[in-house]
Amino acid sequence: MHTVAVLALDRVIPFDLATPLEVFGRVRLPDGRPAYRVRVCGPVPHVPAEGFTIAAPWGLDGLADADTVIVPGRAEGAPAPDEEVLALLRRTAARGARIASLCAGAFDLAATGLLDGLPATTHWAAAAELSRRFPAVEVRPDVLYVDNGHLLTSAGASAGLDLCLHMIRRDFGSAVASDAARLAVTPLEREGGQAQFIVRPRPAVPRGSTLEPVLAWMEEHLAEPLTLGLLARRSGMAGRTFSRRFREQTGTTPLQWLLRARVRQAQFLLENTDHTISRIAGQTGFGSPTAFRERFKRVVGISPKGYRATFRSSRGPAAGAGSLRRTG
Repeated sequence: MHTVAVLALDRVIPFDLATPLEVFGRVRLPDGRPAYRVRVCGPVPHVPAEGFTIAAPWGLDGLADADTVIVPGRAEGAPAPDEEVLALLRRTAARGARIASLCAGAFDLAATGLLDGLPATTHWAAAAELSRRFPAVEVRPDVLYVDNGHLLTSAGASAGLDLCLHMIRRDFGSAVASDAARLAVTPLEREGGQAQFIVRPRPAVPRGSTLEPVLAWMEEHLAEPLTLGLLARRSGMAGRTFSRRFREQTGTTPLQWLLRARVRQAQFLLENTDHTISRIAGQTGFGSPTAFRERFKRVVGISPKGYRATFRSSRGPAAGAGSLRRTG
């Protein structure tokens, strides 16, 4: 039987700890036998968590023979893991066991040095900090999980469930993983990645800058075919001067700024109106439904239709029993 050890450290996030316990603990093979043996391991018998204390029946020696070790996330401000824990994780990896971090657990896994030179992910809101603290790690903030073979990392919250199901499929095949997904009432695979959940700020309009009037005008005319030449004339500058000033004051190009503004407006319309995809494509200046779908998915990581199904506002005119049936 495959043994999964879930590491419970000081201020562990209960959701991250419970996810592998529930998912792996309920997996059954075709003949009805349990597929996994799951244990909670900690440096002390009772581990402080967010809001309560968690009992850890196994000590750190419970990792010694584990086939998979799960490193859950811990609350912001949690103390750095002891060197004893980091050394244990390095030994665990050296003997060939699989190690997977959930959400902010990537910080503890990265502290071992095991992720150096490898792609990894974490919750999108913590991705920049992970990259800052561990520059040798190739942080990918736009995916749900990363599989490097024996080292795996997942994004936040429900992405930990995605990663657990992925590991079950690796271990026992799609049929067993599909049964586990049904028990968890979740799809075995989800469309898109973290990009669809990232809160995208309104494109910056530097107050008092020479470009403020033209930037405000751009947002009011998103549906129109705005060219670089038109924008330069609107600003009263030559094309090259306009492009240079634009990058200096906004940090991006005019066309990229325009794309972000159009995508943000499209997200609002998808969430709050019943307008068709074709109509929204015209309202946001993408020219055609095909171009809109391609650009939107490239930026957000999911199709406009999928985004609407996930994020339609309960306050919008499309809410109600019909939309609940469509989204399941």
